[in-house]
Amino acid sequence: MSHALAGERVGVCAPAGFRAAATAAGIRGDGDAGRVDIALIVSDRPCTAAGVFTRNIVKAAPVVISQLTLRRRAPIRAVVVNSGNANACTGPQGFRDALRTATAAADCCDADPSEVLVCSTGVIGRLMPMDRVVGGVRAAAATLSDLSGELAAQAIMTTDTVSKSAVASFRAGAHWYTVGGMAKGAGMIHPDMATLLGFLTTDAAVEREALQEVLTDVCSRTFNCLSIDGDTSTNDTLLLLANGGADGPLMGAGSAELSALRDAVEEVCLSLVEQLAADAEGATKSICVSVDGAVADAQAQSAARTVVLSPLVKCAVHGADPNWGRIVAALGRSGASFALDRCRVSIGGIDVFSNGQPVPVDLDSIRAAFSRPRIDIDIQLGSGPGSGRAWGCDLSPDYVRINADYTT
Repeated sequence: MSHALAGERVGVCAPAGFRAAATAAGIRGDGDAGRVDIALIVSDRPCTAAGVFTRNIVKAAPVVISQLTLRRRAPIRAVVVNSGNANACTGPQGFRDALRTATAAADCCDADPSEVLVCSTGVIGRLMPMDRVVGGVRAAAATLSDLSGELAAQAIMTTDTVSKSAVASFRAGAHWYTVGGMAKGAGMIHPDMATLLGFLTTDAAVEREALQEVLTDVCSRTFNCLSIDGDTSTNDTLLLLANGGADGPLMGAGSAELSALRDAVEEVCLSLVEQLAADAEGATKSICVSVDGAVADAQAQSAARTVVLSPLVKCAVHGADPNWGRIVAALGRSGASFALDRCRVSIGGIDVFSNGQPVPVDLDSIRAAFSRPRIDIDIQLGSGPGSGRAWGCDLSPDYVRINADYTT
């Protein structure tokens, strides 16, 4: 696994046949005209594509347009993304603007508008400054390069403080393949899709139905297990493009090659999820909750999500308060079935609760565990074979400050 470095083929540009670009178009209109805010991802070959989108009934215009584009099952050549404006709750004009953005990208990439997916992120309820957007798309297209993966990752950021990219490679048969990805998302993150913008590319050739199954499956164990604040965005989109640039055979459902691809996609997604949790709005610490011994995987995931999203647990982590009882209380309202006398909880490898009663432990050691940059909470429910994980972060005063001043 490697992360993005400027001047290298990283992130979405790591797989063969993908290029990217980014430019500063001044979409935010906040005076920060030098901040890159439009990104292009272009494949030299037509791609099969898969997507997972928000389940919020309030969907931004780009989400609706991209969903309709994918339903056509046509090849995809490019993705165009802007930050600084969500193009959500913008009425019919928002749909016209999303289509115009896709058309501008298509014109610059020798593609049809039906071969372009469009995504936006930023403030809700503001019309797009289309002259800037179109100009930015054209300027970005003129600089497409397979060395621009890091710049593209920067262009999709909103309240993120660092860009997020990851790469994994694998061998299947006689061919080597690569999966690359980038993501953004520091707030409005909760498991009801992918809870962010995420873009994955691979130079494997994959049947469309198989590619969609891989993305949906991996998303359920990675991005759908990330909770920052319980809010689900209007713009959540996760896309996976496969262009066959490695010249390997077509991967289909049930094949060993597809299984190897799934593992690589999951490796990239896990890295991105952990980067997102560490850079959440106002976060000073990330949290990973692992639950084993549940009746089923779904119950384990529900338990893990409930713990990681609990405001009281998040506050305890932030203050390094050894109040582990909040974890057990969250388990009890998670919907998971278990008997308290078979439950065990450990924090940073230190058992604090076992078989229905507290474990004698020095509270200073728990304070020390809660003071680490990453806190691992491991839970055994003792009720079955189910397991699951969830990621999150602490809750700090900076989260309130950031979101109280978001548009000002």
